[in-house]
Amino acid sequence: LSDPQPNRGTKRPRDEEEEEIKARRKQTREHGRHREEEAAALEETDDEKKKLLQIIERDGEEEEEEEEPLDESSVKKMILTFEKRSYKNQELRIKFPDNPEKFMESELDLNDIIQEMHVIATMPDLYHLLVELNAVQSLLGLLGHDNTDILAQLSHPAPTAPSGAFALLPHRAPLMSSFLTDIDTLHESEEGAEVLIDALVEGQVVALLVQNLERLDESVKEEADGVHNTLAIVENMAEFRPEMCTEAAQQGLMQWLLKRLKAKMPFDANKLYCSEVLAILLQNNDDNRELLGELDGIDVLLQQLSVFKRHNPSTAEEQEMMENLFDSLCSCLMLSSNRDRFLKGEGLQLMNLMLREKKISRSSALKVLDHAMIGPEGTDNCHKFVDILGLRTIFPLFMKSPRKIKKVGTTEKEHEEHVCSILASLLRNLRGQQRTRLLNKFTENDSEKVDRLMELYFKYLDAMQAADKKIDGEKHDMVRRGEIIDDDMEDEFYLRRLDAGLFVLQLICYIMAEICNANVPQVRQRVHQILNMRGSSIKIVRHILKEYAENIGDGKNQEFRESEQKRILDLLENF
Repeated sequence: LSDPQPNRGTKRPRDEEEEEIKARRKQTREHGRHREEEAAALEETDDEKKKLLQIIERDGEEEEEEEEPLDESSVKKMILTFEKRSYKNQELRIKFPDNPEKFMESELDLNDIIQEMHVIATMPDLYHLLVELNAVQSLLGLLGHDNTDILAQLSHPAPTAPSGAFALLPHRAPLMSSFLTDIDTLHESEEGAEVLIDALVEGQVVALLVQNLERLDESVKEEADGVHNTLAIVENMAEFRPEMCTEAAQQGLMQWLLKRLKAKMPFDANKLYCSEVLAILLQNNDDNRELLGELDGIDVLLQQLSVFKRHNPSTAEEQEMMENLFDSLCSCLMLSSNRDRFLKGEGLQLMNLMLREKKISRSSALKVLDHAMIGPEGTDNCHKFVDILGLRTIFPLFMKSPRKIKKVGTTEKEHEEHVCSILASLLRNLRGQQRTRLLNKFTENDSEKVDRLMELYFKYLDAMQAADKKIDGEKHDMVRRGEIIDDDMEDEFYLRRLDAGLFVLQLICYIMAEICNANVPQVRQRVHQILNMRGSSIKIVRHILKEYAENIGDGKNQEFRESEQKRILDLLENF
């Protein structure tokens, strides 16, 4: 993202914002999932299904024999048995397509061997046998099985499933989902996991899973479970191999996720999970951000978020989904083409209304506006924001940070960072009448906004001086012990300073320099007056801005970096 902010200062806050809620997503999603499972009632009326369940229940009542320890030979035997039974079932279905009695027994046999194969999932060092014996292709082939009950159970949590028939892809014990829904097991033998995932990707597993998703009816509990656990496969493959996200999106997953999000269905755990997987696909991936824009995904996200304009989410799970959608929108706005789509889709108006309504969505709407207006690509959005009277919304938030930040995890510092970043973007990008309207705000009510700016300056300057003192002490101790402070260590110290408040302080100094160079004597005099009253010096502001200029840019556009550095240094000359 090309913007007038330090390299580490811009990327760190936004990338970490995308990561911060990931840890609690899974816990929230599972909580919602369990609540749904407890509430759902199984209604089985189909005769074929009843007969299957009766046989499975009868088998379940039989005393289980003690399992023999697995070795390579027994796994090979198990895989070959699976291949034979899978082929037999396929052959009988082709031969007797209209007579389930003829192939039901073969499907039960197939189910039995699949259940036995679950144990392989806990032995990643033997995954290579599945590939060598072509079992992966057979597993993928079953995703096209005519029986949608089997399709659902292909991604159903087995052995704990209420009706564990054909539980090929269980969610909790890492056969495709068995192997792919427990990321810890994948990491136990990365070599085995690599071999398996290579074979699955080569077999276009995501395309097959999406075809499967299209066929599942979520009004049926088992099939809804199939959707949920299919998404678990995608999530964990993406975590193990992030580079597959682009291919997954292009194989139809992005389109299906957007379709599912805008479906007129009650909120449930699957919609929550869709929002999470979408956020994962978009993270640090410009190809997927562009694809979402081309699929009118910006409009889909804005439509889904508009619900929270005047109403708070009714549950923790729904709030988690809302935050995932906001994260997805922020991620998409990293791409300049999506800024235009956001502008045309009246995204600015929606975010502005959210700021005024003071609901839980306000904090995230502020973050979205920051992403929409930052850098030269945000110029059109900055002008439109002034046209829709956005200054009347943003300045009250600048003058006083909300006492109670309703969104969990949002701090006062984050609020002030986003507000200052928006003001810095406006000062950088606005021209003509809109810029005059912005500058006039700083002279209103006896320059109260300048007073507030200086209040924030000293607040963050104090925080920085305390952090610098601590870091200097650590450096002194390292030198005394004879340790070398290399570039990596210096980078780490700089990141810590940004975290402590340097990033916000840099934004404040940039705003200060802009308004003092705007030929408004009243503002310039007030800034110098307050600095003198507090015994501070313009030299400190100059030093902070010089450091800001040195670290500016996004690492992609050297020409932008150089021109922006020159512009900031010119501001310093006239300060």
